[in-house]
Amino acid sequence: MRITIVTPTAATLRTGNRATAGRWARFLAEGGHEVVINPPPGSPADAMIALHAWRSAGAIARFREDHPRAPLVVALTGTDLYHFLGTEPEPTLRSIDLADRLIGLHDRVELALPERHRAKLRVIHQSARGRAERSPPTADAFEVLVVGHLRTEKDPFRAALAARGLPEASRIRIIHCGAAHDPAWEQAARAEMGTNPRYLWLGDLPPARVRRLMARARAMVLSSHMEGGANVISEALVAGLPVLASRIDGSVGLLGEEYRGYFPVSDTAALADLLRAIEGEPGFLGQLAAQGAARAPLFAPERERAGIAALMAELQGG
Repeated sequence: MRITIVTPTAATLRTGNRATAGRWARFLAEGGHEVVINPPPGSPADAMIALHAWRSAGAIARFREDHPRAPLVVALTGTDLYHFLGTEPEPTLRSIDLADRLIGLHDRVELALPERHRAKLRVIHQSARGRAERSPPTADAFEVLVVGHLRTEKDPFRAALAARGLPEASRIRIIHCGAAHDPAWEQAARAEMGTNPRYLWLGDLPPARVRRLMARARAMVLSSHMEGGANVISEALVAGLPVLASRIDGSVGLLGEEYRGYFPVSDTAALADLLRAIEGEPGFLGQLAAQGAARAPLFAPERERAGIAALMAELQGG
């Protein structure tokens, strides 16, 4: 099949949507399909996979008009599920209505969908590369990693704010990698570094550098207000890195209901308590690592590849 993958992110940007599009394109090509990401409008195609129901609404509508019987798959993002379904329901629901199948990236996606659409949903967890050897941790600091671009829905400075209130004897240092959404975010990150000795912002980094940081860090914080199933959680768990996460459906749907590393959204004091616990209670940090290791097989590349292949076979009637 000739398959078009549509993503609203430019090829030059390192974002979750673009990484997902590239990975799925590779899996589909390995399965014998011809795949093009973001071709010009009107390009020939036998099927489309569109990432983001709202942002890709125009491309979805055009494809359905031009190819009324061709398979159309829409992958739902966090902003689709937890923002645009409420604020821009008409284009978002139109994309969902037009789709033959929906892809969700975590186990609680169906809770956000209208019941009439749930039968079209297929959950495919995003994968991460095989676990690398853990590196020795930095001797002079207890490094806690934040991986995420600086924008509002990520609540990007929550770990930095929590670290401000730690005891003077604490060795915790927040290492943050991710691009600033605009100059105001960059200015805010630099201002935080200027007043908070526990915070270091490294900007946007190549994936290989992020993996090296994961290999030596003690834990990672994901403080988002909304997520559609953050691939960075998959990467952390496969790397053996415990996660502290805001309790949102997108993270609970990956880490599991019983995971002990949650804190309420935007609750600085609760996150500070968890930071103190992972530094001061090795048994607690070990428990988080064990819970993460139990979930890690969900994010094997062969499992994601098989999920994509099974979906396409289903749409082809195979």
